[in-house]
Amino acid sequence: MTSAYSDAVNLARDYYNSEDADNFYFHIWGGEDIHIGLYDDPQDVLTQSAVVQDAVAIASRRTTTLIAERLGEINPVARILDMGSGYGGSSRYLARQFGCRITALNLSERENARNRVATAHARLAHLVEVVDGSFEDMPFADATFDIVWSIDAMLHSSRRDRVFREVYRVLRPGGQFIYTDPMESGRCAPAQLAPVLARIHLESMGSFAGDAALAAKAGLTLHATTDLTPHLIAHYARIKQELEAKAPSLAGKVSPAFIANALTGLDHWVTAGNAGCLAWGIQHYKKPDKRPS
Repeated sequence: MTSAYSDAVNLARDYYNSEDADNFYFHIWGGEDIHIGLYDDPQDVLTQSAVVQDAVAIASRRTTTLIAERLGEINPVARILDMGSGYGGSSRYLARQFGCRITALNLSERENARNRVATAHARLAHLVEVVDGSFEDMPFADATFDIVWSIDAMLHSSRRDRVFREVYRVLRPGGQFIYTDPMESGRCAPAQLAPVLARIHLESMGSFAGDAALAAKAGLTLHATTDLTPHLIAHYARIKQELEAKAPSLAGKVSPAFIANALTGLDHWVTAGNAGCLAWGIQHYKKPDKRPS
């Protein structure tokens, strides 16, 4: 199946399957979630004041709970696709909170193995199924899910239009698509984004306006957008603080070269964010009950 993956997806898969990346995300990001968190005061993180900082794991879980709130009451019979599920923190949260069935689709077999262990340990394996695969070509029948959920995963696709078409295909009529993703603001010259794009091996990123156009073309209608960009900048700054503080404890787990490269990459994200080049927030779309003729 991997031979059908796009180059961008294969690069992401190889990266997240590496021992260095796996240990970095598992030990620095908290081991449950691999996404941007929400902070009580994002500016406080950036200025590194003496105020006690939000732990990365706590901030990341806030993102999950806020997105879930935006969906309203979730019926226990709902089928949810967690698209780009990482270690499965969101999947387990949704299953535990609402008792619904979750399919956790993710391209990294190493992360999926951790997900299955954590899910079994949480006694949620009867509700959470972990599937190896790419969201550019999802291994599911049409109209399978009531909700498609994704947190900070779509940037690993170079075929964003295809992802929206796949989401439309697997959603049931009236279904919801809710997601976050690091994106470009559209206010900067390409050179200002180049270091970030080189880090994720892409020529461009999504944007609020660009995603709205792709979603509309796929047949989805916009329900709401919530701009939370300051938290993106704060999060990468907070991860850098964590990595610098915990680097000695990662000896033997994460190579010095990977740590040095990660610190440089985190600097690129913060610099681009402070320059106004990046955007991040919750985007919420719905599939009409009937597609317009």
